[in-house]
Amino acid sequence: MTAGLRRDSRVHIIQGEYFVTGDSELMVTTILGSCVAACIRDPLAGVGGVNHFLLPGTSTRTKAGEAERLGVHLMELLVNGLLKAGARRERLEAKLFGGARTVRSHNDIGKHNAEFAERFLRDEGIAYVGGSTGGLQGRRIQYWPVSGRARQSLLSGTVEIERPPVTAPRVVASNAGELELF
Repeated sequence: MTAGLRRDSRVHIIQGEYFVTGDSELMVTTILGSCVAACIRDPLAGVGGVNHFLLPGTSTRTKAGEAERLGVHLMELLVNGLLKAGARRERLEAKLFGGARTVRSHNDIGKHNAEFAERFLRDEGIAYVGGSTGGLQGRRIQYWPVSGRARQSLLSGTVEIERPPVTAPRVVASNAGELELF
């Protein structure tokens, strides 16, 4: 921190990222649709963190550079980051958020993401203490990693989108603007 600058107490993570901290004033935010965020902490060590993943990643057939989107990769990075920061595996507790069904199709990726995350926690012996997964709406999550406090806001205006037929032409706007979500 540079003298005279106000320290930011909020960190926003996006798909493929994770963050670990021991700062009790810090809040981590993310916005989820079918993605899942695991919020894990060790209450005695005073450290916690969050990840944000798109795909479970249980298949060994992934494209080069895709690992950062995969749940198995990000769950391992988060747990290892917590352990390096002083957490102990047997004291870890987790909350899961996201996994909405945002696209109507035969494959509910949100459900698969949430099931993967729950299975990972169970297999690793990490206590699952709550959260909110499923449904049809995206979520904005605010998580204070040290205290374990979490706040969820459902995104209004979220609609279920039907996947276009495979034969439908794809239209891409050439003058698309930027969208910033708060």
